Formats: sequence, structure tokens, C-alpha cells
Amino acid sequence: MQYRTLDEQGDYTLGQNSMKQNKEAVAQAIQTRLGLLYGQWWENTEDGLPLFEKILGAYGDNKEMIDILISERIAQTKDVKEIKSYQSSFQNRVYTANCVVETVYGTVLIEI
Repeated sequence: MQYRTLDEQGDYTLGQNSMKQNKEAVAQAIQTRLGLLYGQWWENTEDGLPLFEKILGAYGDNKEMIDILISERIAQTKDVKEIKSYQSSFQNRVYTANCVVETVYGTVLIEI
């Protein structure tokens, strides 16, 4: 897998060393897929993380549903073999997660 590198603002970088390869590319693909909101991409309005539809505004902390939605999104990313571990917390309305993902190129750590 090959992916154009993104800068701190999430914009494409151009020039030398502007491509990520293998497991680093898969890690960036995961982060990009998690950042795409449901209905946001004009070419496929059925794609994206249903943040507003199923996560925000739901009753309770809904941590289990968030875990499931994010895990499914990660697992469906190209070249992901499996999620080896997934740990998350939901405190003061802030959700964070760390997971170890096995790709076809090796293992990567994803911080959400």
C-alpha cells in the first residue's frame, strides 16, 4: 500500500518523501477513515463514521457502541488483518482509544 503523507492540518504533502509505504500507509488510511464522517464524501455518501447519527447525542456514555463502530471501521480498512488489542476510555465526554492492528505488512499502534 502507498499513501500520500498528510501534514499536521490533514492536507496532502507534495515533493520528496511525500509518500508513506506499507504499515505506515495502512495506519494513515485508518486515521483518514476514522476522520471521514458519514455522508461527507460526495462520491459515496453511504461511507464514513456515523458520528452524528449514532454516537453524539445518544443517551448515556455509549462507550460500547463507540468501540464497536470504530473497531468495525478499522477492521474494514484495506490491508488490515485483525485488531490484536483495543483499549478505550470515555471520561468527561472525551473518548480516547489505543489499539494494536495487525496489517499485511506488520503491526501498528493506532491512537484515537
